[in-house]
Amino acid sequence: DVQLVESGGGSVQAGGSLRLSCAASGFSSNRRMAWFRQAPGKEREGVAALYTGGGVINYADSVKDRYTISQDNTKSTLYLQMNSLKPEDTAMYYCAADYYLLPTLKVEDFRYWGQGTQVTVS
Repeated sequence: DVQLVESGGGSVQAGGSLRLSCAASGFSSNRRMAWFRQAPGKEREGVAALYTGGGVINYADSVKDRYTISQDNTKSTLYLQMNSLKPEDTAMYYCAADYYLLPTLKVEDFRYWGQGTQVTVS
């Protein structure tokens, strides 16, 4: 079975950094993978996405130049390095995946989701 498990969330002061990890298992081929976030009372939004087979990486304008999405050599772990964090970055962060090429930032383009990890910036 496909499984996505996030880790690395926590509380940090504004201007600080965190690195999130997403352990992926059960996938049979290359796929698009992404990080989403959802703040209380707001819709879930895409933050960054890539295709595990390589190619273009996609970032939301709100995090461009502050966040970096990457994967390990085995393609089994997805990372999100978050720098220069702001209070408005506070949200539950989710890892998502699906078997398609284009690394979109649309919720409806992903079928597989993790349980999320909380990031709080004060």
